[in-house]
This record gives sequence, C-alpha cells and structure tokens, in this order.
Amino acid sequence: MPAGSDRGPAGGARGPAPSFAVGRFRLDVVPDVEFRLDGGAMFGVVPKVLWDVVKPADELNRIRMGTNCLLIRDGRSVVLVDTGIGDKLDGKSRALYALAEGGERLPERLRALGVAPEAVTDVISSHLHFDHCGWHTRRDGDRVVPTFPNARHWIERGELAHARAPNERDRVSYLPENWEPLLEAGLVELFDGESAPAIVPGVVAVKAPGHTADLCIVTVDGGGGARAVFWADLVPHAAHVPLAWIMGFDAFPMATLASKKHWLPRAAAGGWLSIFEHDADTPVGRIVEERPGRFRAVPLDE
Repeated sequence: MPAGSDRGPAGGARGPAPSFAVGRFRLDVVPDVEFRLDGGAMFGVVPKVLWDVVKPADELNRIRMGTNCLLIRDGRSVVLVDTGIGDKLDGKSRALYALAEGGERLPERLRALGVAPEAVTDVISSHLHFDHCGWHTRRDGDRVVPTFPNARHWIERGELAHARAPNERDRVSYLPENWEPLLEAGLVELFDGESAPAIVPGVVAVKAPGHTADLCIVTVDGGGGARAVFWADLVPHAAHVPLAWIMGFDAFPMATLASKKHWLPRAAAGGWLSIFEHDADTPVGRIVEERPGRFRAVPLDE
C-alpha cells in the first residue's frame, strides 16, 4: 500500500471508480467510457504472444481501453486531470473505436461524487489527443461549449502549438473542437514544461516526453510522504510498466524510454499510488523494482 494512501472513509474500493486519501487530498478515479484499440499498436515491438496474455485481443485484434480521469480535492480546489472521450465523435469514429454505448459518462459520474461541472476549479490536460480531452467541451444544440465553465484549463504550451498544426501521422488524434472553444472563452492557462506552483500546491503537471513531444504526467504530493502519480500515456496500462513495453503510437519511443527510466524508479522508491489512465482492469496500483531496471505493477494489497 502506498504511504499515506487508504481505501477507507474517503470512499473505499467502489468498483470502477476507486477513491483514496493521499495526505491532504482526496483522489477519485473517474472513468468516462471504454473503447478499443489495436493491441499491436498499443504494445509496439512486444510480440503478441506476450501481450495477449495480459490484455487479450478480440477477433479484430483490439484490446479494452479505459478512460480513467482523476479527480483531486482538498476542500478548496476541485481539480480534474483529463476528461475522456466526450460526446462529439461521429458514428464512424464510434464504430471504429468500438465505443461502449449507454451507461454513465464522466459528467454523470462526477455528479454522483457531488461535483457539478460549475464546481470544477481546474482542468489539467496531459495532452490533447481526442481520448484525453473530449469532455473539455460538450455539445449544446448546434454549438460546442466548455463543459467546465468556471475552470482554468491548464495546457502545456508546446502541446497546444502542435495540436493546432499536427503532422500527417498524428492529425487524426487531434480534434480542435475539444479546445478551441476554451481559447475563445479565455479559459486556457498555458505553461512551459512544468505547471508548479500555479495550479494547486502539491499538484504538478510536468513534461514527460515520448508519446508526444510535450506529454505531461501529473504528480500529487499530499505531504508526509504520501504521493501519487497519474501516468497518462507514458504508462497507459499496468502492463506498460516494464521499460521495453512502449506503445507503437508513441511519436518518440526512445524519449518514452528515457522518461520511464527517470520516473519509474522514483515511483517505486516512494511507494507512490499509480493511476493507469487506459487500464480498464487495473486503474490503480503501485510500482515495484524487482531488481535494478526491472519494474512491474502490483495490486495495492500485494
């Protein structure tokens, strides 16, 4: 169990939306909707005979993908890290990604936790791919408007620049309707490399390049050694913890490797609570270093 974390009065293990105390912060893992992506693309050079054991593929070679967003509260601030897929994909895209139909989505799940969209004070973007910032905005009739109208939306400056001028390889991942209405409304706060100390003391978005040039992970320091990390697409599933397990989607795989070598030893040594954004089976765990350079994710009770 990570230092300073528990599964007690702050909410306990509640199925797909676990809740934890990390020092002075309450953390809730709040999923949006499941979808599917090609397993080979998700695991890059790792052979299917290895990854299919931990993430079985369907008949189209696709694996389950969660959209685990992170709600961080301290009694004053209400911070949301990433916002899932949202409500703006067309029918072709929903079919392509086998988007789960029906059921509650992120806004409903936040309301169930007592958080109205107007109460969110800050939204942090790990990056601007469509499956991470979809609920930054929502449909309102023929318009697209901010979902969280009172929130400051924190975006790494280089990530926004690339999102607005993507290349042929990643253009499909960027949908301007997810962020342009925020810019028009004056709700965007840009930062360079690291957000500290501007968001909330103890909550830091920091660049960890690889998946994109300016991908950010988010660290939470609750005091007294209690820490957590939201890995975003640096470590999207618990299965991606081993150093060589890197997505084929990553624009800069060797930068991903360098970022993992920098951050995984810190998380293991500190017993940090780890949130895996795309893992529908294991959204939360911790990292252990079995021997130098060999890391794996373990359940919290192991």
